[in-house]
Amino acid sequence: MQNYNPFSLRGKTILVTGASSGIGKATAVECARMGANLIVTARNEERLNATLAALDVESGQKHKAVIADLLVAEQMEKLIVESGKIDGLVLCSGKGLTLPFQFSSRDKFDDIFETNFYAPVELMRVLYKKKQINKEGSVVILASLGGTEVFSGGNCIYGASKAALNSVMKFCAKEFAPRKVRVNGICPGMVDTPLIHRGTVSEEQLQEDMKRYPLKRYGRPEDIAYNAVYLLSDASAWMTGHAMVLDGGMSI
Repeated sequence: MQNYNPFSLRGKTILVTGASSGIGKATAVECARMGANLIVTARNEERLNATLAALDVESGQKHKAVIADLLVAEQMEKLIVESGKIDGLVLCSGKGLTLPFQFSSRDKFDDIFETNFYAPVELMRVLYKKKQINKEGSVVILASLGGTEVFSGGNCIYGASKAALNSVMKFCAKEFAPRKVRVNGICPGMVDTPLIHRGTVSEEQLQEDMKRYPLKRYGRPEDIAYNAVYLLSDASAWMTGHAMVLDGGMSI
């Protein structure tokens, strides 16, 4: 059948958080290439506008950028109002921290959980409560291999925040099912984004670490974006409550 593509996002409106760089940006770009209308949001206006400019419009889509810090209630509310009705939500915003447990004080946990867990979960909660996620819509939550499959030293706070996301994903998949809204997660291994180049690990250590992966490389942002497209599309219409591991074979 000509033009048949179960992975198409044509006609769908997708909201992507953390869209100014890394996985969020790649996800927005690939969703647009698959025909979706994008609402992209992040805190950095310059980088977010660069993402907006990179989005495909060949299928006549209309895209929108909303500058918002999800930790600021008024900005969260503005994002919710400007998003309107959506068919897909991809929660990509987050940050990392490498710190031995003995130094992982409550304030450090609070800081990471505010960004990685509380803010995205509150956005999802309000959008669902207000019925802004259309029937048969899809939510994709970016978790991590860290804290769910791999427990490396110094990663307890970050890993705990991602494990919490993974748990909420499963509860929401069950609660959202009556409205036919699916909720799934992605648990990537190391992905080559600015998050891993923040100086806590040297480039030499990163190169050495890559050798542990059976496919001998870290993931690229688009590797994760393609999986997000699948979970947002009708191709995954019978999948909910599942955390997909994308790790170049690391977990085996």
